Amino acid sequence: MKILVTGAAGYIGSFMARRLLDENFEVVIADSLERGHKENIDSRAVFMQGDLKDTSFVENIFSAHSFDAVIHFAAYISMKESMDNPYIYFNNNILASLNILEAMRNHKSNNFIFSSTAGVYGNPITIPIPENHVKHPENPYGESKLMVEKILSWYGQLHSISSVCLRYFNAAGADLEGRYGEDHLPESHIIPNIISAAMGKKSFMLYGTDYKTPDGTCIRDYIHVLDLVEAHVLAMKKLQQTPGTFAYNVGTGKGFSNKEVIDMVKKVSGIQVEVTEADRRPGDADMLIADVTNIKKDLGFSPKYSDLETIVASAWKWHSRIQK
Repeated sequence: MKILVTGAAGYIGSFMARRLLDENFEVVIADSLERGHKENIDSRAVFMQGDLKDTSFVENIFSAHSFDAVIHFAAYISMKESMDNPYIYFNNNILASLNILEAMRNHKSNNFIFSSTAGVYGNPITIPIPENHVKHPENPYGESKLMVEKILSWYGQLHSISSVCLRYFNAAGADLEGRYGEDHLPESHIIPNIISAAMGKKSFMLYGTDYKTPDGTCIRDYIHVLDLVEAHVLAMKKLQQTPGTFAYNVGTGKGFSNKEVIDMVKKVSGIQVEVTEADRRPGDADMLIADVTNIKKDLGFSPKYSDLETIVASAWKWHSRIQK
């Protein structure tokens, strides 16, 4: 089978490409390298560099290769940046997806796995959050992902393109041997930022201690990147067996507070992390925890590496290596 993986110079996409290559899939990577890292690209894959907003580039990809599935990671992902500059989020995240879908339609490629987000829900009414929860994104990033989900529904109805939207909660962690990990510019995720503060012996900025949670800090559901990649493999198998349009939460069904994450970094590293408290950021929910009933039942998904200590220890090993 031949798989197109977009955005595979980035964090999750690069893990996905390696997993597929290890299982002897043929992999074509499409990435602009605008925010990814060329060193993340596995030499076993075919690499095509270009902008997915460029229809001629996308057409070249599909003219040169016939794909059994497309796994689409390429997107901007910062909630804060999307509030500062909504245009680039709507332009990049939606147009690139639309160009790929049109090329798939023209070239009879019918299986699409989409990197979505729990951000489509906004501030939840129900915890844990089921897939049929009302969708009310709090920022243009989440809105752009929800728009693509709606587009996928229409392409399913009108052009028989099957899709699975995987709504990530908090992707985290690194390769267990410390070879690969998370390296965003700028970095907005809490675990690498706490680790960076610990390694640099500087203060970590903790936004909000007045949430309606046991320790006052917000609670999030963390999923290890290796488990997240497994969910995509299972989603591909689902589409091979059952064409249609599907959406699943990808999480553990359990949450950890920001203070618990800080404490785990202290435990793993042996370093006391200095914390500076600040006001909460607008739009941050008290608690985001996935209802994972459907992904377990339909896909047989069972996370192996998503306990908090494994997540933090793997991330610490990766950051320790790149700091040397």
